[in-house]
Amino acid sequence: MLVEAQEADDALDVDLVFTKADLRDVVPHDNDPVVISIVTVGRKVHRVLVDQGSSADMMFWTTFNKLQLSSNLLRLYTGCLYSFAGDQVEVRGHLELRTTFTDGTTSSTENIRYLIVNAPSAYNILLGRPTLNRKRAVSSTRHMKMKLPDLGGKVITIKSDQKEAKSCYESNLKTKRGVFMVTTRAPSEEGVAPPERVARERRPEPSGEVLKREIGGRMFKLGKSLAQAAQDQITEVIARHLDAFTWSASDMTAIDPKVRPVHQRKRKSNERRKDLLDEAREEARIKAEASKRRVEYKYSSKLKPRQFQATNLVMRKAHPYQLENKLSPKWTGPLRVIEALRNGAYRLETLEGGAFPRTWNATNLKFYFN
Repeated sequence: MLVEAQEADDALDVDLVFTKADLRDVVPHDNDPVVISIVTVGRKVHRVLVDQGSSADMMFWTTFNKLQLSSNLLRLYTGCLYSFAGDQVEVRGHLELRTTFTDGTTSSTENIRYLIVNAPSAYNILLGRPTLNRKRAVSSTRHMKMKLPDLGGKVITIKSDQKEAKSCYESNLKTKRGVFMVTTRAPSEEGVAPPERVARERRPEPSGEVLKREIGGRMFKLGKSLAQAAQDQITEVIARHLDAFTWSASDMTAIDPKVRPVHQRKRKSNERRKDLLDEAREEARIKAEASKRRVEYKYSSKLKPRQFQATNLVMRKAHPYQLENKLSPKWTGPLRVIEALRNGAYRLETLEGGAFPRTWNATNLKFYFN
């Protein structure tokens, strides 16, 4: 068994190389991430982010529900998961799912342990370092591909869906990310009880230990590190302005309780509008550049370069103002080439030896056949 395991490991140790050929089908992009598709639970899951900065493989709660998986399959997760900003993320449990990576010709299947995360995201799954290292997978954002070996030693090349990557990136910018806390609970009789969602925004909390004090029938919290004189002074100020505090809607006597609140449409700030405008301009520039390249390639592939030598007889394309009517000849001449200049320019003369004004490009000339 040890020999077979060693042979399997040796088969996976193949060279994963990205070449210029991997760039041929890549559309110019603005540092987009690698977003691929995988197969799990018998379904193809799109919007899978290959995240080398993640220390765990994560599946989001919305994706878990779309796959119609039962919460009874979840196992209790006792660890902590932190976001890039240092905030804890709510984890509802973990489970193992057989996941297949394929490029259409060959495939590789692996049992992946996913953390089920309850957080807003435009992605369905995040593949972190555990799976990438175990599968010996390497991704390249420049080549927009991920490569990994199969058991037979072949290289599986999975292309990134650049359209989905761009869409997910824009969606993440528009969506306000919430803050979620990790809570651990013992499994209930119905399985792992999902932890309650905490507030999306952190409320200000006192620093250090607090001291509860009743003022005017209401409970306040004061810093325990404050001096006694400062506590007494704050207590006096609060008691003098107690009517400025409200604990319920009934305390706000200046507001008519019959008035219904109006939900206003969320407006984007000027800074946000500026960011979106810059992104739209950059995207338009990239599309315009790509369109120019396609037109240039199509035109150049059909272009037949013309080269003339001294003493060659040529015809010159007539200017539109020289055409008297539709039957007027489109070409005038013949003329004789006397000198070939750079960039396809030529100097001409008449058959009698008279100098012809200015230089002419090869696109306006053609051979004269007597």
